[in-house]
Parts: sequence; structure tokens; C-alpha cells
Amino acid sequence: MTDITYSIVEHDGGWAYKVGDTFSETFPSHDAALAAARRAADEQEQPGETEGIVYEDKNAVWRQELSSGDDRPTTHVEDTK
Repeated sequence: MTDITYSIVEHDGGWAYKVGDTFSETFPSHDAALAAARRAADEQEQPGETEGIVYEDKNAVWRQELSSGDDRPTTHVEDTK
């Protein structure tokens, strides 16, 4: 099982959540970024249909995979404020 952590950070004159090295859009307040991170984390854990996905990896290579709808990660929201 994969663990994903959403971290709330100051970013680009506001607040964002970060997963690995990737930032969300910038929010005007800490609370708005925290609410968005919690919503994204909750959605990430919801089961769905088995679907094909396409994504770009950290080496800028596009990948195609089949994602099982019941293979969901465990998510955490880390708020250091």
C-alpha cells in the first residue's frame, strides 16, 4: 500500500499543499490550503473503476498504466503551523 502525505507550505506569496516535489495552486490563506489538501487526500482514498491512466514521471517520461479502482493509497495531511 502506498502512503501519500500532503504538506501545507508557504508558496508564491500565499499557501499551498505539496505532495513530494509538486505544489498545488496557491491559496490566499493557510486555512484554504489546508481545506483543499484534506479534500484532495479524501478523494485520493475513494475507490473507483479500473481505468487506464497516463502521467509524466520525474524524468519527464510519459507513462501509461492500468490503475485498479480498489488499489487506493493511504493519505495523510501534515500541517506544521
